[in-house]
Amino acid sequence: MPGRAPRAKRATASTLSEDSRRPGPRKTLPADPIGRLLGWLALALALAGGAVLVALAVATCLSVLGRALISRPIPGDFELIEIGCAVAVFAFLPYCQLVGGHAVVDFFTDQASPRARAWLDGLGNLAFTLIAGVLTWRATLGGLDLRRYQETTMVLGIPSWWGYVPACISLALLTLVCAYTAWRSLAQASAAGALGRGPAQ
Repeated sequence: MPGRAPRAKRATASTLSEDSRRPGPRKTLPADPIGRLLGWLALALALAGGAVLVALAVATCLSVLGRALISRPIPGDFELIEIGCAVAVFAFLPYCQLVGGHAVVDFFTDQASPRARAWLDGLGNLAFTLIAGVLTWRATLGGLDLRRYQETTMVLGIPSWWGYVPACISLALLTLVCAYTAWRSLAQASAAGALGRGPAQ
């Protein structure tokens, strides 16, 4: 029917309009100097983590083929995958935090004002900064203990503390990124409050 097309078009436009208002991860890096520096470091670390995952995927395929065709898998493949996956996961965290890619449950704050959401984001990022700092501290001490005890993997004999080095670097950068995002959110909340009060009489 000719009369149905406008209604479908209006429904589609409304859906697109609602989707455009939904919060999502920021696609670009910050513009200020500190944010830009942290952004490039986080991006480089995330790309390195992706390269590690690609290498692990190739190694897994080769090991499976070797086991199936010539009964000779890659020795210690599970050790390489265990260490590599841990390194890659930690490498992704700073970039994910910087662009707002973490999952957020906003059921109770969806109708809150932008200022209230900015304050909550700032407090959440402050808590994440504390957690990331504690993780950096404890992971560093754990790596030093493993280095002192000379612990190695069972098959390949890889020193266990080697995996802690990139993980601690990622956690340290995550701590800095969390502190930066906390400052950014609190600054946005203060700015929103100043605009809401208007000029002094």
